[in-house]
Amino acid sequence: MKKFLAVLLLAASSLQAQDTSWQAVPGKITSPWSEQVTPDSVLSEYPRPQFVRDNWMNLNGLWNYAITSRKAHEPGEYQGKILVPFAIESALSGVGKTVGKNNLLWYQHTFTLPSSMKGKKVLLHFGAVDWQAEVYVNGKLAGSHKGGFDPFSFDITTLLGKKNKAQEIVVRVWDPTDEGPQPRGKQVRKPEGIWYTPVTGIWQTVWLEAVPPTYIVDARQTPDIDNRTITVATTVQGPMADDKIKISAWDGENMVSEEVVEPGATAVLKINEPKLWSPESPFLYDLKMTLVRKNKVVDEVQSYFAMRKTSIGRDDKGVLRMLLNNKFVFQYGPLDQGWWPDGLYTAPTDEALKFDVEKTKEMGFNMIRKHIKVEPARWYYHCDRLGMLVWQDMPSGDLGNRWEPRPGIVGRGTEQQRSKESERSYREEWNAIIDALYNYPCIVVWVPFNEAWGQFKTAEITEWTMQKDTTRLVNSASGGNFVQTGHIIDLHNYPDPVMPDPAIYGSKQAIVLGEFGGLGLPVDGHVWQQKDNWGYQSFKTPEELFKRYEGMIEKMEALIRIGLSAAVYTQTTDVEVETNGLMTYDRKVIKNPVEKFEAVHRKLYAPSLVNIVP
Repeated sequence: MKKFLAVLLLAASSLQAQDTSWQAVPGKITSPWSEQVTPDSVLSEYPRPQFVRDNWMNLNGLWNYAITSRKAHEPGEYQGKILVPFAIESALSGVGKTVGKNNLLWYQHTFTLPSSMKGKKVLLHFGAVDWQAEVYVNGKLAGSHKGGFDPFSFDITTLLGKKNKAQEIVVRVWDPTDEGPQPRGKQVRKPEGIWYTPVTGIWQTVWLEAVPPTYIVDARQTPDIDNRTITVATTVQGPMADDKIKISAWDGENMVSEEVVEPGATAVLKINEPKLWSPESPFLYDLKMTLVRKNKVVDEVQSYFAMRKTSIGRDDKGVLRMLLNNKFVFQYGPLDQGWWPDGLYTAPTDEALKFDVEKTKEMGFNMIRKHIKVEPARWYYHCDRLGMLVWQDMPSGDLGNRWEPRPGIVGRGTEQQRSKESERSYREEWNAIIDALYNYPCIVVWVPFNEAWGQFKTAEITEWTMQKDTTRLVNSASGGNFVQTGHIIDLHNYPDPVMPDPAIYGSKQAIVLGEFGGLGLPVDGHVWQQKDNWGYQSFKTPEELFKRYEGMIEKMEALIRIGLSAAVYTQTTDVEVETNGLMTYDRKVIKNPVEKFEAVHRKLYAPSLVNIVP
């Protein structure tokens, strides 16, 4: 798999020569990787590592853009260049403008189809576009999509012109940010406190993929460590009689198991003596899926999987605990917003995207709560490879009254009434997000709601999520109102660690502390703005902050003994005016040595803390 991905990086060299009249918008702090961004080299890595083909073309780079009124049918003229895939509000886009609900954002780009794609079906992929997109190819509608956090694609084969002719893509985007009912995370028109800059338009990689007339569309992989199997269900477009799907699992160069099934049938591969995936040993098997017709390969896809299980079970006191591979593993990690000072939603480079995960791991955390955002596929790939557990939030929307940060127990609000359009938007996007991320073994918990932000029909949404994915735990509302549903009860408290009473809740749900901490330390020269920065409790020196943090960890050790299964510390990095990160927003300063964090965290994972009943 690693060799295959290395070959694919060479395919990215097909990026066309770009106009170099671009520079990042000045005036804000930047990460170290922003200097590596050029129009000729923009996130050139293969964008979908869970489902890999070798015939692809990256379309990132300089595109034309225009902002018009919402009534406009097309732009009269394009107003300049934008560096895709950075949102127009970001510094790295080279534009730095806001759009708003009364306007449209237009993109225009031309490309020449490479010879390797001629005579094949051509799919146009978008990693993510916020929020509503219409895509035209050579003046004809290819398709439309609503949703700012899930990937989508269109078959544009019949829309392409003659060979060697320049092909045109136009994308029309409308995004109402916090003036619409759609999921939008922490974006607001007027950023302040825990609410951040809007993100409009394309913010993940745009790319082309060539496939044969009959091809493997997708695959759903479900490991079962108890029965030592991996179940693989594929979808095939345009199968013919006698076509077969050959699916094989590999440990390096050694084939572990193989099954041959009809297109659309489910393959169950036996994995004898499975190597289990965990933060300590994140072993990944390679998976090869081959469509065969009369002994000839028609299509082939490379993937990977892990043998891992997430569940709940009782300890010797009868308290429910979160389990990994049938054993209690205390899950501890930071609240990770995934924002960047130069790219907003989009990391400047793949190395930058990986950096946060690597440093989190080095600090001795074994989990990340991905907060109110969905990342590009490569982020989850890095978590899979590095051995990082992930709790995945659904991005919130239609919040009603805006929540403000305050110390103490937070989030205990009530359910909200949402419009039919708002509910439909939430359900469609949550469904699409789960589908897109299902195969990533790092994800162990789904979190439909946070702190009652737009929380509605909690039991219904939670039970739907549990039915859609029976292999993961569901934390119905992290810090939200406590509806008796889902696998987990989750309390938020700032700044000190506390937990729901195990005598009341421990026999019904696993107990977690979904947010705490928020210890602030602004670092001069590395802040978003000079005034009005904040943390839940602020300090003047790293030493003072770490002493307070170390005391919190000592308290948590006692909580683990009586019933706490997991905790989430706020947060990985500073974000805009929030200065309560373990690192500064620009990632140039880690506020205390990594080794100090790792040393104090080590005691949280002692197996002697909890005994699980077999």
